[in-house]
Amino acid sequence: MEKRDLICIGCPMGCNLLVEIYDNNNIKVTGNSCKIGENYAIKECTNPRRIVTTTVKVNGGVYPTVSVKTETDIPKDKIFECIKLLKDITVNAPIRIGDIIFKNILNTNVNVIATKNVDKLNC
Repeated sequence: MEKRDLICIGCPMGCNLLVEIYDNNNIKVTGNSCKIGENYAIKECTNPRRIVTTTVKVNGGVYPTVSVKTETDIPKDKIFECIKLLKDITVNAPIRIGDIIFKNILNTNVNVIATKNVDKLNC
């Protein structure tokens, strides 16, 4: 059995969780004051996922970069590969919040979207 201590990030309570992992189908969570904590702990110990935020270069925009994020979380073990792919991307202005910058990143079924508007530079 493996034991892990976590702090829940599911709600403002920030409960101290103790997770006892017997196998992926047999996990005991204590210390949570709500079901969110139990769900968070199980997910974190069996399939950790994260939202990725970064910037990509912009061609012809009023700003040289645009902030982007994954629409939903992706597997934690794909974060560095995701960032590596995005660092070589350049998009053309104009860009609007919600525009898809990279579709289905790393075959995760998750799109990377713009989180800022970038207008075209008027010369």
